[in-house]
Amino acid sequence: MPIVTGQDTAKTRKTLSVDGQTIAYYSIPAAEAAGLGDFSKLPAALKVVLENMLRFEDGGRTVSVDDIKAFSDWGRMGGKNPREIAYRPARVLMQDFTGVPAVVDLAAMRDGIKALGGDAQKINPLNPVDLVIDHSVMVDEFGTPRAFQMNVDLEYERNMERYVFLKWGQNAFQNFRVVPPGTGICHQVNLEYLAQTVWTDTDQDGLTIAYPDTLVGTDSHTTMVNGLAVLGWGVGGIEAEAAMLGQPVSMLIPEVVGFRLTGRMMEGATATDLVLKVVEMLRKKGVVGKFVEFYGDGLDHLPLADRATIGNMAPEYGATCGFFPIDAETLRYLRNTGRDEARIALVEAYAKENGMWRGPDYAPIYTDTLHLDMAEIVPAISGPKRPQDYTPLNLAARSFYHTVADYRGIDMTVAASGMVAEGGGVIAPAQDARKTAAVAGRDFTLRDGSVVIAAITSCTNTSNPYVMIGAGLLARKARALGLSRQPWVKTSLAPGSQVVGEYLRASGLQEDLDALGFNLVGYGCTTCIGNSGPLEPEISKAIAENDLVAVSVLSGNRNFEGRISPDVRANYLASPPLVVAYAIAGDMNLNLTRDPIGTAKDGSPVYLKDIWPSNNDIAEIVHEVVTREAFRKKYADVFKGDARWQGVQVTESETYDWPPSSTYIQNPPYFRGMSKEKGAIRDIEGARILALLGDMITTDHISPAGSFKPTTPAGRYLTERGVEPRDFNSYGSRRGNHEVMMRGTFANIRIRNEMLDGVEGGYTLGPDGTQTSIFDAAMAYQAAGVPLVVIGGVEYGAGSSRDWAAKGTSLLGVKAVIAESFERIHRSNLVGMGVIPFEFVEGETRKTLGLKGDEVISIQGLAGGLKPLALVPCTIGYADGTEKTINIRCRIDTEVEIDYVENGGVLHYVLRNLARD
Repeated sequence: MPIVTGQDTAKTRKTLSVDGQTIAYYSIPAAEAAGLGDFSKLPAALKVVLENMLRFEDGGRTVSVDDIKAFSDWGRMGGKNPREIAYRPARVLMQDFTGVPAVVDLAAMRDGIKALGGDAQKINPLNPVDLVIDHSVMVDEFGTPRAFQMNVDLEYERNMERYVFLKWGQNAFQNFRVVPPGTGICHQVNLEYLAQTVWTDTDQDGLTIAYPDTLVGTDSHTTMVNGLAVLGWGVGGIEAEAAMLGQPVSMLIPEVVGFRLTGRMMEGATATDLVLKVVEMLRKKGVVGKFVEFYGDGLDHLPLADRATIGNMAPEYGATCGFFPIDAETLRYLRNTGRDEARIALVEAYAKENGMWRGPDYAPIYTDTLHLDMAEIVPAISGPKRPQDYTPLNLAARSFYHTVADYRGIDMTVAASGMVAEGGGVIAPAQDARKTAAVAGRDFTLRDGSVVIAAITSCTNTSNPYVMIGAGLLARKARALGLSRQPWVKTSLAPGSQVVGEYLRASGLQEDLDALGFNLVGYGCTTCIGNSGPLEPEISKAIAENDLVAVSVLSGNRNFEGRISPDVRANYLASPPLVVAYAIAGDMNLNLTRDPIGTAKDGSPVYLKDIWPSNNDIAEIVHEVVTREAFRKKYADVFKGDARWQGVQVTESETYDWPPSSTYIQNPPYFRGMSKEKGAIRDIEGARILALLGDMITTDHISPAGSFKPTTPAGRYLTERGVEPRDFNSYGSRRGNHEVMMRGTFANIRIRNEMLDGVEGGYTLGPDGTQTSIFDAAMAYQAAGVPLVVIGGVEYGAGSSRDWAAKGTSLLGVKAVIAESFERIHRSNLVGMGVIPFEFVEGETRKTLGLKGDEVISIQGLAGGLKPLALVPCTIGYADGTEKTINIRCRIDTEVEIDYVENGGVLHYVLRNLARD
């Protein structure tokens, strides 16, 4: 389907000659010449958005000339002009956990539009959509040569219903492709193959047009591709579905924070260490809702793989994206990963013609700036529960001890005579809080700090050959000295693409990793998203019965509470070489910069410095084995899949034949009984509080994720339908079944509802005042016709872009969420599901208001002409009969979002519009 561009193109549409081909494009210099403003000092990231305005300018229906001029005003006003604009990304990227419910919704919309008398074929993606199946493989088998095949077999056994559904979708929907299981992680496949930096298509006149490659994705780490100068960020599945169906993304022209990098990293420092420091700095700076653009002469020494690592973790530092402009390194990476030479020539010519090239004179205006000298970077980890909890490696043991003491309730303030210096800090051995536990039938003892999971995993680092080769070289040196992993450590290697497996084999380093237990377990996200699989039963039992603070170390991007494993309380992010090192050490209590990591076969102590590879050794192997030919070979048949995928049988049909007995795929209730006309926003009267939550409540806390037990509402639902606990799979794999997912909403094992005293897990007080599950309480309130609200603290909804955090909230009957602040994606998702987000103002919080959870909440001022970002009155009725009225800010941010909520959600809005056309 051709791209439909704006109609008034005469002034800004130009042509570019590249390798003898004439290609049309929309020229920012031409817009300046036409008197639309001065755009010369805009950051490259913002020029990408500006080009989008030029291309889709349509006389004001969605994009006006004033929208274009607003970008010039942005520069005049010091990098600020929060004007609402309608932005259209070029394409959409999905993974299977978030993609399955998106395709479920599209299938349900086909049923819905037929019920409204419309044409089912109108429900098709208008923009290219790629779905990469990468979230389903679990680490059941590890540490053996058979691990990969056994995990793949189990993946298909568990997920065949989902795979049949996705293959039906690939056949039923236009503009929709599926990358089969076992190929790699979506962000790495995007970086290595799908992304083009400059996209080409035909317009409505049949002419070839070039424009920046842009996208939105249903995974928050879509931002990784910004390292390749491709503007992209994560949105909720709901918002992505709207983008697929031709709806623009409503957004404000963002502020752009410039992050200047200078110098170069010293010997022993990795891209992981750099990004953990960047996360700490930007979280402290505060960049939620902003673009971050990296610039400075330090980029001359920063490989694109390192840039992608930094771009990947934009959700961890809170930014919409972390963008790197096009430069010579961009071209080098495109060439090395097998892109066509014609495309590379177009990228260079286009970027230079349209002012998006980073050369020596690149000096744009930024809203604000900060600076980091990369020579200051040292080895580090982050944890135990937030990515921004940056800790230099020499202080890691001390920091962990304080974590244990805090968990045990030990007062660290003791007399000076009882203190012992360690690594620049102090601990109090006389008050040692650490516990130990024997493991039945095994010849080792666990203690607080025992590393029970060491995983080279996730898109963040397994896309980076420098840290992956570094991990292999460290394993080689350790193996030569006779070191191995500790027997209580579950080790795994899950590369982000098959290319990684290829170069690890070609270099011989996979044999060394295998010798230390880091056998290939699959190509997918695994441990990073909670698919770590079970620990050995004896180890799990020892941890649980003795309440040990067990540890995981992973090369991922997320370490939120309850995410990695139900047996692990402290989770640390680290570079792949450090993951291997901690598997050898087996204990977070060791100071790896000072203590021996193990004992050589000759009996001598081995220190980390003895086995750490040099930068030159790493670079030499990277140059030898990470080749253009490897990328072209592995991506030659990327959509074909293996024999198993080719053998998945589906029936072709316009609408999906929903299997009534399926526990994976169910027709959701969103569009049942839907009228042709939208409703109105109403005041919320007499609502009860479902959950009273603290700060940094992430979408991991809200959305169902990971494993669950038979005693949970979701477990009971499956058990009642004959599913054995061993076949529960994970919440993520069952995102296509709303019955499972709504039962798991707010059911994270580490969530703490402040209505209850010290209770962890998804519990609340029901209508009768007794403790019950959040799901059961919500259903009881729904049966009584009582609306619900959720109260939160700062950064509510941080973390992944999980759409089920909003969908589940809506299905539980929650009409509003009132918090101190919201993370960008979750706020948008709530609006997309018709749940209204509100923020406390004037210094009010749940604590200053003395909320206990037994209050009655009424919110007025919503009916009859609600405006974006309006202050509205909220009346709190306390249990003692007193009342207090405060103002809260409605975080429906734009007029388009008002329309979404009036329709009951963004999909209802789209469906009604399509049914009328």
